[in-house]
Amino acid sequence: MENVILPAVGTKKVASIERRDIESMHLRLSDRPYQANRLLALISKMLNLAIEWGWSRDNPAKGIQRYREEKRDRWLTDEELSRLVRVLENHQNIRAANAVRLQLLTGARMGEVLKAERKDFDLDRGVWTKPSHHTKQKQRHVPLSRPAQDLVSSIVARTEPDSPYLFPGNIPGEPLQDIKKFWSMAMREAGIENYRRHDNRHTYASHLVSSGLSLEIVGRLLGHTNPITTQRYAHLADDPLRLATARFGDKIAIVSAQAVSDRNS
Repeated sequence: MENVILPAVGTKKVASIERRDIESMHLRLSDRPYQANRLLALISKMLNLAIEWGWSRDNPAKGIQRYREEKRDRWLTDEELSRLVRVLENHQNIRAANAVRLQLLTGARMGEVLKAERKDFDLDRGVWTKPSHHTKQKQRHVPLSRPAQDLVSSIVARTEPDSPYLFPGNIPGEPLQDIKKFWSMAMREAGIENYRRHDNRHTYASHLVSSGLSLEIVGRLLGHTNPITTQRYAHLADDPLRLATARFGDKIAIVSAQAVSDRNS
C-alpha cells in the first residue's frame, strides 16, 4: 500500500482507477513475480469491496494476467538444520531465536507464531489452540511435541506477565512485529543460502514425510485445507519405502553371496 499502490493511485477516486493504472503497477514489479501477483490480488480485493460498498461499478484488475510462479522446493538438509539450530541456541536475541525454534518445531506460519498468546497454549494437554483470525481456516487445535512444550514453558517463564503475547513486541501491548534482520543475520551465521523463513514449514513437512508419516497426517499438522497442497511432498514418501525394500534386498544379497561362497568351497 505505502510503497506501490498509494504513490500510483492514491490521489484518485476509486471509480476513476483504470486498468492501465493497475497494469503499470504490476509491470513495475515484473522482476519480482511473487510480489507482483500478491499486489494484484490485494488491489482486486480492494476493488471488489468498493463495488460492494457502492463506490465503483467494476473491477479493472479483473482478468489481468498473473506472472508465472515457480513452486519452491527448498528445505534444510540434516546438516543445514544442525547448523541453524546451533545458531539459534547460542544467539543473543533470544526472543527472535525462540520464535524461529517454535516455527521449526510446529511447522506454523511465522505470523501465527508472532501473534500467539500465552492463553492459546495448554501445556498440560500439550495443545496449541490457534484462533481463526490467526489462521487461514477455522480454529485449530495443534498437538505439541515435548520439545515444543518445553520451549513454550521456558518462554512463558521469562515473559513479562503484563503482556498477553508469547513474544511481546517493543511497543507495549503489541506482539513482536518482524524478525527480518535477525533472520538475515542467522542465515549468514549458519552459512545457509536461498532459504526463507516460510521454508521452515517445508523443512518440517519434508522431514516428517521422509520419516514415514502419511501425507494426510502431515497436511493436517500444517493446516492444509486442500490435500493437493501437501502433494508437493509426495515424492519424499517413497524414501522410507525405498529404505525398507533396500534392507530386504541387502539380506537377499548376503544370502546369495553366502550360497556362491559355499558352492565354490
